[in-house]
Amino acid sequence: QVQLVESGGGLVQAGGSLRLSCAASGRTDSIDHLGWFRQAPGKEREFVSSMRRNSGIKNYADSVKGRFTISRDNAKNTVDLQMNSLKPEDTAVYYCAGRRSGTGDWDYWGQGTQVTVSS
Repeated sequence: QVQLVESGGGLVQAGGSLRLSCAASGRTDSIDHLGWFRQAPGKEREFVSSMRRNSGIKNYADSVKGRFTISRDNAKNTVDLQMNSLKPEDTAVYYCAGRRSGTGDWDYWGQGTQVTVSS
């Protein structure tokens, strides 16, 4: 099993920045990607960004490209999401997720952290 714990959410004004962090523990060798998803009230959970653990290849949703940056520290088993130029529509609960190697399934999830962007 893999445990994921997020931190760093909060309240920020539009145009501001926040940094989220996710610490992974347990069988981290069983996951090939770490990433971030978000869920706004009344909406389905959506992909935000991911990073392949070995190669460092990054992916971003179009809605956050150029504003959000994902980074990793493999030695510490952490993945961060730097969020700049935040907009009210970025308001959501943000979840760290781990994708099981060889399956393509995002099987591991953190408890979520609230990000609120005021206008």
